[in-house]
Amino acid sequence: MEFLLRLIQFILKLLSLVIYPLLNILLPRKGPSAIPPIRNQLVTLPLVDVIKLMRQRKLKSVDLVKAYIDRIKEVNPHVNAVVQGRFESALEDAVRADGLIAKATNEQLPALFSRYTLLGIPFTVKESCGLKGMPHRVGSLQRGQQISAENGEVVNNLVSAGGIPLLVSITPEYCFSMETNPATQKRCLNPYDCRRTPGGSSGGEGALNGAGASLFGVASDIAGSIRFPSLFNGVFGHKPTGGITSIEGHFPDSKDKVCREYLQLGPITRFGRDLGLLMQIMAGKNAEKLDLLTPVETKDIKIFYALGFDGLNGFLHTSPEPEIKLSILTALKYLKSRGCDVKRASMGDFKNSLEISLGSLVLLEDFPYLINTSNPNKTSEYLSEMGKVLLGKSEYTRDALYFESIRRFNATMRTENILKYKAEVELLKSKFAKMLGNNGVLFFPTFPVPAIHHNTSILVLGNVDYCMIFNMLGFPTTHIPMGHDDKGLPVGFQVIAAPYKDKLCFQIAAELEAAFGGWVVPTPHELEPLKLEE
Repeated sequence: MEFLLRLIQFILKLLSLVIYPLLNILLPRKGPSAIPPIRNQLVTLPLVDVIKLMRQRKLKSVDLVKAYIDRIKEVNPHVNAVVQGRFESALEDAVRADGLIAKATNEQLPALFSRYTLLGIPFTVKESCGLKGMPHRVGSLQRGQQISAENGEVVNNLVSAGGIPLLVSITPEYCFSMETNPATQKRCLNPYDCRRTPGGSSGGEGALNGAGASLFGVASDIAGSIRFPSLFNGVFGHKPTGGITSIEGHFPDSKDKVCREYLQLGPITRFGRDLGLLMQIMAGKNAEKLDLLTPVETKDIKIFYALGFDGLNGFLHTSPEPEIKLSILTALKYLKSRGCDVKRASMGDFKNSLEISLGSLVLLEDFPYLINTSNPNKTSEYLSEMGKVLLGKSEYTRDALYFESIRRFNATMRTENILKYKAEVELLKSKFAKMLGNNGVLFFPTFPVPAIHHNTSILVLGNVDYCMIFNMLGFPTTHIPMGHDDKGLPVGFQVIAAPYKDKLCFQIAAELEAAFGGWVVPTPHELEPLKLEE
């Protein structure tokens, strides 16, 4: 362990133990959600059901796309998640999709949907992932004129499968934050409580999905950026096995080959049962490595669990709130009744989880800096910007500068020590993979607390390795929503499998969704009768 790094972590923990209770006392208890209720039943249907209806010619793409556009326009004033929409173009795409389906005979229809699995299906895209002709500024004033020339490769896989992108969603500046407070527009708000963040960096996708305004979204994750927003917004989110999805077209990225392992694109969705199909398409040519088409039985999955880190490492981290621990224990009890073998796991080998996580990120080559300067005294310029941001005078955001400081100051660690911690990765990966084997998963908190108040992420930044350590190891992990706490905030946990065993995560997600309901709408539905084609 690193003394200075862990001292900072402990001080932040003590501050959070004082400040968060005060915020809960000083701020009024959360009232009813301001998010309008869902009226159109089309936006309550999972992807697998939507595809079935379209194959049966009972649903038109135009109606589905219009339903989601209407929902986006309805909720966006409450969450500020949209950078820019392509609604007219999406409706034109839907007309073309309906035309293809109408021209096909009943005999030709299976082949059409086999080639275009997502034909006529709308989805949303995190701005950092690259959507052709749409902004690619990623919350940065310095990138204010950036337009994506091409689709990112994962986005293109979905478009090639017939999917229809609706918009690009907001991120924090350079994706450098656990909150979504960009320099380019208003901060993004949590649909369950506007006083709290939807998380980051995929906060826009998290908020849209949590509000029922996206069937699924393309997101990215190098340190928890899919899973934090999934927890905070009560939805499912999957960080794939390292290297499975392409990061071509994503900003920021790095030419360092290990970045392809750490940074992964994956889905955020309200429906756990849709994860396998989405990954089959998003993974493209690598999908065969996941063997997603071979079914797995829930009873054959061995479950390990831990309610946090162990020993001194656990003490220095914020302890998970009781409702988060309870979500894990509730799931374990149910799955044990379904025949699963359940065993507590030791996290003793993860004693340097924070050092490994931050150190691996610091060592990335060619990963872009927020402040690109020719000034030989880069530290002086950075410190100047930190002073400006505290006075509200900087063109950069505070959270992005915090992240920048971790890299510029080597996370307070000496380079030789960072290399030592990085050397632990392969040993830890080998031991952990051996424990899980081909049929094991680990239940572990995604984060110790539910959605945090705006502008407080610095207080809990020392807990980023709850998620980030699994990026460094390259293990697949899925966040699973498990209801709400007594403040009405979503809670849940992540399930982790060995590399290329993503389907075990999906099977657990689908099983728990069926048992406990998964996503819970912020405001109760006021559904109108569903009208389908005859």
